[in-house]
Amino acid sequence: MGTGVESGARDTRTVAATGARGMRAVAVVETAAGGGGRTVMRRLASAPPLTLRQTGPHTVHLVSTAAGPLGGDRLRLDLRVAPGTTLELGSVAATLVLPGDGPSTMVVTGHVGAGATLRFVPEPTVLAARSDHRLHVRLTLEEDATVLWREEIVFGRHGEPSGRCHARFDATRDGVPLLRQEFTVGDPTVDGSPAVYGNARCVGTTFMTAQAPAAAVAEGIAVLPLAAPGTLVSALADDAVQLRTRLEWGERQALPPATP
Repeated sequence: MGTGVESGARDTRTVAATGARGMRAVAVVETAAGGGGRTVMRRLASAPPLTLRQTGPHTVHLVSTAAGPLGGDRLRLDLRVAPGTTLELGSVAATLVLPGDGPSTMVVTGHVGAGATLRFVPEPTVLAARSDHRLHVRLTLEEDATVLWREEIVFGRHGEPSGRCHARFDATRDGVPLLRQEFTVGDPTVDGSPAVYGNARCVGTTFMTAQAPAAAVAEGIAVLPLAAPGTLVSALADDAVQLRTRLEWGERQALPPATP
């Protein structure tokens, strides 16, 4: 599948509102197939703090244009990857979740068309002390879609306790569940347990449609093939750099060797 630079219609209208209990914002990325197998960014719709910038032929970065999410914010990011196209979404900096008026919510939905490719690789989410965050990912894949979806969470800024986060991930292909996962960070009664996070300060996961040939376990990391074609990489670490190193090691276990 080839990609190239082609200018598509770009919708940069802001869809946001500020209410008594926080901001409401929706951002959208939508691709389309261009001539010669190229990928076109058909639509980029931004709403602070979710501001999108195209940084390559099929690459988009989130650029923070406002503090957040703050407590009470309700944010949504919709990714629509057309059949046969490619989208890589990253961010230029970590996301800092801050306390405010009630919990904050981030919902990310992704629809990946037949034969399309999606790489979701933002920088880590940092849970500031006293924050309360809800993260829900809903991912739908069509036939032969390829996905690498990485999430990294840091337990507070340097020297402070972690905020709270409840995360849920739902991935489905052709109506059949691929992965259903939930976890909670910031509950002091369980975080320090050796059976949960122990002394770790970060947790991360990568969901991949590539199938690891076998399970692999190393210090702070587990690579688990799923029942349906796919792999879940889970890691704990002392800091964000170590976490990224461990996740990338796990991801390589499921990817075919590079051709010389």
